[in-house]
Amino acid sequence: MGNGEARVRGLAARAGGWSARHRWAAVGIWVLFVVLATGLGSAAGRVDVKDSDQLKGETHTAAKIIEDAGIDEPARETVLIQAKGSGLKATDAEFRDAVTAVVRAVEGTGRVTDVTSPYDTKTISKDGRSALVQFDMRGEADTAGERVEPVLKAVEGVQKDHASLRIEEIGGASMMKTFADAFGDDFKKAEYSAVPVAFGILLIAFGALVAALLPVALALTAIMATMGLMGVVSHAVPMTDAANSVMLLVGLAVGVDYCLFYLRREREERAAGRDAQTALRIAAATSGRAIVVSGVTVCVAMAGMLFTGLAEFEAMGLASLIVVAVAMVGSVTVLPALLSLLGERVEKGRIPFLRRRKQGGNGESRFWTAVLRRVLAKPVVAVAVATGALLAIAAPAVGMKTQNLTLDQEFGDSLPIVQTYNRLNEAFPGGSDPAQVIVKADDINAPEVRSALADFRERAVSSGASRGPVEIELHDAQNLAVVSVPLVGGSDLDKAGASLEKLRDDVRPATLGEVDGIEAPITGQVAGSKDFNDQLAGAVVPVFAFVVVFAFALMLLSFRSLTIALTSIVLNLLSVGAAYGILVAVFQHGWGASLVGAEGVGAIITWLPLFLFVILFGLSMDYHVFVVSRIREARLRGLDTKDAIRHGVVTTAGVVTSAAVIMVAVFAIFGTLSMQSMKQMGVGLAAAVLIDATIIRGVLLPAVMALLGERNWYLPKWLHRLPDLTHDEAPQAVAGPAARDDEGEPVRV
Repeated sequence: MGNGEARVRGLAARAGGWSARHRWAAVGIWVLFVVLATGLGSAAGRVDVKDSDQLKGETHTAAKIIEDAGIDEPARETVLIQAKGSGLKATDAEFRDAVTAVVRAVEGTGRVTDVTSPYDTKTISKDGRSALVQFDMRGEADTAGERVEPVLKAVEGVQKDHASLRIEEIGGASMMKTFADAFGDDFKKAEYSAVPVAFGILLIAFGALVAALLPVALALTAIMATMGLMGVVSHAVPMTDAANSVMLLVGLAVGVDYCLFYLRREREERAAGRDAQTALRIAAATSGRAIVVSGVTVCVAMAGMLFTGLAEFEAMGLASLIVVAVAMVGSVTVLPALLSLLGERVEKGRIPFLRRRKQGGNGESRFWTAVLRRVLAKPVVAVAVATGALLAIAAPAVGMKTQNLTLDQEFGDSLPIVQTYNRLNEAFPGGSDPAQVIVKADDINAPEVRSALADFRERAVSSGASRGPVEIELHDAQNLAVVSVPLVGGSDLDKAGASLEKLRDDVRPATLGEVDGIEAPITGQVAGSKDFNDQLAGAVVPVFAFVVVFAFALMLLSFRSLTIALTSIVLNLLSVGAAYGILVAVFQHGWGASLVGAEGVGAIITWLPLFLFVILFGLSMDYHVFVVSRIREARLRGLDTKDAIRHGVVTTAGVVTSAAVIMVAVFAIFGTLSMQSMKQMGVGLAAAVLIDATIIRGVLLPAVMALLGERNWYLPKWLHRLPDLTHDEAPQAVAGPAARDDEGEPVRV
């Protein structure tokens, strides 16, 4: 084909062509879309997930009963008063004076209500050295952290006057404030630093200010539009703060990646001597199509989260899906328009000391050319070594232990409130996070109901599930009772889980279960953890099956090759398995944990494995589709399969490396946070992307394709009726005679 003529088809090619011809209209439409989406989101406001909808199971039922009854549970606070030595007891005058001083101090703030003395509630430890003053914060529980500071200062004042005692406050409001102060800025710094980091890497990759700004601008506008759309969509599917953070991470990653793929191909074609119009047309038909295939695959993967039935996952999945779709649309519409407008000015702002490194012919990477030479010379050895290495890395995942992290696991001893939490649990096992039985009856004061409540209180202790005290709070107007049961096991979730099981399976049926018409779901932190785990375990198979099956189908339609579709799935699963292995090795077994500040965690947070699978399976398709598309394109131009593999890998190595470095750097920022759950997420994502862009795409993929040879393009005859979603051969000079099969017919790739 000539330099000015090109036969292209497909959505991406048509969208890119139209945008290049109507560039101001395309840019205007995009700006209007971003402004409208942002404005609509602001006007609609965001609806967040209610506590009653966070989980399924008994936890959900209990929250729904409380919500329907109109009971606003206040933020509960506790002051631990504990003797520092072994001599002082709660019965001593000095201890009593301290308790009285605490009660007066917190009441004097005017911020609390229902203050109780340990001498009235019997909240004194068995050894007599510890006691609890308890009270509720006035106002809504969700905002109690904003009002608790005067109370904390009042307790600190009492502590100064009683040096022989340890007087410390803990509770929902104080923890909320402590974590907001300690980690709120931490999160903001991480989110804000992600953009400069990405821009800095792009500046090094392109060596030009304008070229580096384009991907960042596209990603940021896609994120802005998505935030607005999230507000609108939240009225149907409520959102969460976690969904915002995940959306920002994913949006920045794919927005930069997609723009990078497109921009690099356009520059490559320009460097090869093609005019601006032809270069854009080729980029639209090739990289543009790869972006669409990758984007749809990532969206399908993210949609897998919608099958969990968990509100948090549904919000994260939908937010991620939207931002990927928006970034994909922007990449194939407004980006070609901007490139057409800028022309050679995309090279403006050249950085003298960041001039592009000279590469081999046709933009080929020297490093990967050397690697590929060895891989393709001995593909069997390369497959054996790479697969063996990945399986070895993945091996620790076989013994993966997942659980919701306790406060001390999540934050270690970095915060004083964590030490208070541990001391409280030692003195009053289960007291800081008691199970709560929400009892609903037609008449809560009926004799049989009151008798059943009394029996439950007695059996909860006699069964060994609790050491007491078991407290019953009646809400006569709503015919409800809230029974608080400190669980034996305390912060040890395994032991506390066994205590919860006794309550649910033995104590409740033998007492409250004997009365007709009573509902008595058991909730609390331990119960919530169990219900979450049960729900998540039930979602694993459907989510895995949905993501794998649909990704396979998309690869099959996009490349019309059964072999490519199968190898895509296997390679992605290897990548995910290796990421799991690294997580378990570092955070569960503690190998190298000191390097990332993760000593003593001993477990993987429950939601992370499924979350990582969905995110990684989607994001790794970015590179896979881009590399395989380039290999297929070279094969269509007449190169034999081995030469096509070499050409496809080495010509995409630069852009894949740049994209991977950006992703690894952004994810690694979250690996520096103090919260272990965020640290685990950041380390897992960064490690997986690094493995995927190097071992998988640089060694294993080309080696496997070299071994398969022409079988890479195998499609059974009975599948020839499938829709043809491939793109036409690139409009450039044929490197050799058109590829033909054994019967002399052109090879259909």
